[in-house]
Parts: sequence; structure tokens; C-alpha cells
Amino acid sequence: MDGSEPSSTVADEVVAEIKATGGEAIATAADVGAMAGGQAIVDAAMDTWGRLDGAVCVAGILRERMLFNMSEDEFDDVIRVHLKGTFTVYRAAAAVMRKQEGGGSLIGFTSGVWALGSVAQANYAAAKGGIVSLTYSAAVGLERYGVRANVIAPVARTRMSANVPMQLAENGDPEDVAPMAVYLLSDQSKHITGQVYSVVGNKIAVWSQPKEARAMYNDDRWTPELIDERLMATVKYERLPFLDMVAEMKRAADAKQMPNA
Repeated sequence: MDGSEPSSTVADEVVAEIKATGGEAIATAADVGAMAGGQAIVDAAMDTWGRLDGAVCVAGILRERMLFNMSEDEFDDVIRVHLKGTFTVYRAAAAVMRKQEGGGSLIGFTSGVWALGSVAQANYAAAKGGIVSLTYSAAVGLERYGVRANVIAPVARTRMSANVPMQLAENGDPEDVAPMAVYLLSDQSKHITGQVYSVVGNKIAVWSQPKEARAMYNDDRWTPELIDERLMATVKYERLPFLDMVAEMKRAADAKQMPNA
């Protein structure tokens, strides 16, 4: 599960399931965090079917640690698999999709922590935020070629999420997420690009696009003193919602209880 002992067992099992239902599938084993790995995935699809209509990037590992205790390797490994792993597939897939009739669909996987932050997963949150920004850039840069790019932020019971030390207010199963991925791959979603969708249980939600909330202006260059004088009366600040969860985790720890998300 942590990626330290790579295996194709799970992928091979999925291939067998697809074939059992009458579908076609192949599995390829490669390091998605390396350029050659992402290229190998796309090449395998092209060698088998001669066309690539969609790419879904789900690969990920965890290296949970508080920021002040996190090692360089723990940071680099998570960024490499999640963020670079999405880039290597996007890059190879986009090179094919931009040249073919009908374009294609790129789908990245993120998490709510991309915008909210995380207590003990700074590496994971940074990677997931990077995936959103990468996908926004893909959506903008590839739109002219008929290639769209979107992101899914799932909440589901998996081997990894089973280790989350809190009771989530909303949860679901991987099977709840699959229909959204299929929809975003389909021709029915050709008008959708540059979006982040949460999928959890029977809920699908779209995230707002980042934008400036408030602004203040000055005739001359700002000074720290003038900012202090005017900031709280005009621009103020936007509180991180997860800070309330941090307070809840502290309360639960003090009471020896499971925190509620």
C-alpha cells in the first residue's frame, strides 16, 4: 500500500474482472513517477488499440508526518508519485490526444486538502494542490485541441482511508466514484473542462473557482503601518475551515474521544 513493494497483483485482478464482463483490458507495470513510466502506460494503450480517448490518474502513496518531522524523502516520494505521476501521464496522453480527431479527456484525482490543508500530510496536500493547478493549466492550454481536463476529489473507504484517525461526516465506496469518472471520459461531458468535483457516497459537488475576495488600494506604496491601520476594516482575512477541525481534534484528544469530521 505504501508503494515500497511494487506489484501488479491488483491491476491484474482488475483486468480479469473487466474481461469477465466482456470488456477489454491490459495492465502494465511501470513507475508512474518517472517520465518513462507515464510514457509506457500511454504506449501500451496505443499499441493495443491505436487510440487514446481518456486518461485517469489515480496513483498515490502516503507518508504521514508532522511538517517539522517530515524528511526530504517523505516529501519527495509523495510529490513524485502524486503530482509528477499525474504529469507524466498527462504529458504523454496530451501529446497523442492533441493530434487525433475528437481530442480526449484527462482526469486527475485530488483531495479536499488541496484547498483546506492537512495537519499531518503537508506533502500530500501540496501534491494534491499541485494536481489541481496542473489540471487547470492543462484545461487552458489544451482546450483549442479539443482536450479537456478535470479533477475528482473522492471520499471513499479504501485501504488508505481506513487509516485516517477520525470519523468522517461523509464517506462512501470506490464504486460511488467510478460513474463520475466514466461520465467525464464520455462524449456527454465534452463541454466540461477545468473543474474540480467532489464525489462521496450519493453526493456530487463542484468546487468554486479561486478568485480574489476583497481588495484595498492606496495612492502611494503601502507601509506596514498603513496596512495594519486599514486591513481589518477592508480586506480582513479568510479563515481556513480546517482550523476548526484542528480545534475539534484537540478537544477529542483531551477527552480521549474520536474526533468528528
